Amino acid sequence: MGYTVGDRILDQEYNNFLNGTSTPKGINYTFGTGALQWGLGQTALSSVAVGDNITAAQWNSLFTAMNNVANHTNDTLTSTAAKAAGDIIAVKSALVADLTTLASSVANGSPNATALSTSAALQTSASSVRYAGSHVVEHSITFTNADQARYFFNAGGKIQINITRTTNAGTAATSKDSSVDELITALGNLQLKSQTSSRSGSGETLSTDGTAIGFHDLTTSYQTIIELTQNSGAYTTMYFKIEAKANAAAGSATVVTIKTSIVDPDAGDSEFTAGNTASVDQYANFIGTTNVILKTVNPTTAEGLATVYTPSATAQVSNTTV
Repeated sequence: MGYTVGDRILDQEYNNFLNGTSTPKGINYTFGTGALQWGLGQTALSSVAVGDNITAAQWNSLFTAMNNVANHTNDTLTSTAAKAAGDIIAVKSALVADLTTLASSVANGSPNATALSTSAALQTSASSVRYAGSHVVEHSITFTNADQARYFFNAGGKIQINITRTTNAGTAATSKDSSVDELITALGNLQLKSQTSSRSGSGETLSTDGTAIGFHDLTTSYQTIIELTQNSGAYTTMYFKIEAKANAAAGSATVVTIKTSIVDPDAGDSEFTAGNTASVDQYANFIGTTNVILKTVNPTTAEGLATVYTPSATAQVSNTTV
């Protein structure tokens, strides 16, 4: 309902500020268990009984909870100054607007949150020493339960993939090594977020742009998040592809699997053999060792949240070099 100065707030209206699931979404729905893109796994506030007066302490508990979420999401609120007995809770429309702001931020994966910490490498999957074909890796990220998976992403958690090259194919970097390096720079860090994905790099040809896909969009089949193709030089068929899937629909998913493919389709590759290598690098048409690295960007309790949730396990599902 709408409010004007002087209106009384009834017990059921206060409870709606706590438990509402439409407009406004209550603070418990936003920061408690919630559903799908709402919920951060914090301890829910208690409702008031029918006919009870709403105490200053109860108002302040609501305001504290709202401020804690706002501190994490970096939202500015106007309605949450602490109250004492007898104070007027002025212009309740501001309270409704603030609850709506918080619900929107959490639903979008807390995109402005800064209380985040990037993990060390959780999995590093290396190719064979050199190859002329493809390096394909699958990594799984597992959560204790489906709610904790939601809480992780809703609070701003991310799954991150990046690629490195650690050796040359031959005695020096080959032109294929250089082409891979350019794609590595263009990709940067690929991050799967709550509602979208992103890369920190730029450039090369964006053959498939699936960055509108986030955790809540995943299905049980792979969807392409990004495919980057080399746009210059002799190897313009070389590409990186990153795909993602979950083991169930959003709200039930506990495992996310990321598939990373480094592909060199050049049909002219051959290994120079003994007898003709006096002045030619034996592996001139090969790529050196590549690594697919899995990390997570984890919510922390530094700016308002009392409890945060992170993956319970990660694993290398497959690692194939052809």
